Amino acid sequence: MFNQLEILSDEQNEKLFTIRRYIKNLNSVCIAYSGGVDSTLVASLAFEQLGSQAIAITGISPALANTLREEARSQAKWIGVKHLEIQTSELEESSYSKNPQDRCFACKKELHKHTTYLSKKLNYKIVLDGVNLDDLKDFRPGIKAAKQAGVISPLAKFKFSKKDIRDISRALGFPWWDKPAQPCLSSRFPYGHEITSERLKMVEKAEEYLKKGGLSEVRVRCQGSTARIEIPQEELKHFFKKFNFDDLVEYFSDLGFNCTSLDLEGLISGKLNR
Repeated sequence: MFNQLEILSDEQNEKLFTIRRYIKNLNSVCIAYSGGVDSTLVASLAFEQLGSQAIAITGISPALANTLREEARSQAKWIGVKHLEIQTSELEESSYSKNPQDRCFACKKELHKHTTYLSKKLNYKIVLDGVNLDDLKDFRPGIKAAKQAGVISPLAKFKFSKKDIRDISRALGFPWWDKPAQPCLSSRFPYGHEITSERLKMVEKAEEYLKKGGLSEVRVRCQGSTARIEIPQEELKHFFKKFNFDDLVEYFSDLGFNCTSLDLEGLISGKLNR
């Protein structure tokens, strides 16, 4: 069992006790594991309670940045949980590539076609994901697809908020407890704008460039051939000091962007849906 290094509230202790007992009673589980803080907590507790009877599965596609793939691998190794990567093909479906408002439904439908198949083939009893209580309040079409596939969301079931997940992850000594949220690269495109592997790669390389310059969290929104940079407002001063704008614009132009701008409102989660 992971040692608890910090004090939690009574409510959080109760949630942690309850989810541990629940997972243990499942006997064997397959976790839809992205490497984010939420699904990593589920994978960690599943390995803690079930050992080799827990396996984490990560869907690999052009919408997953390579840095996040490496982080998912590293975290799974740190935990000790078995980790399997699978290739998903959501870009081949127009219900995804044409980027309708329910694009995430097509994504999770494709992902869980694989996770549910593998869970049966490898003799794991059930599939879990990292959906939490706060996710249920947002526009998340993928949640419907997961439910249709029979996937269970223990964090949501036991009312874990995003704050609970970070607090508990920190208390258990997980070094990624404060890792920024990193939605898939497809979230950088406004609804109705086609998504291709080439455009996803443009966004990925643009964000890598900015992160190498010392930005902890960044989004490069892509609308047509225009790039709009979003960073937290508290990092704007660093941005202006660190980056040579001529070099930045030239790099983005080489990637294929004809116009590069900075969103002065800053990075706000859920702006795409707004």
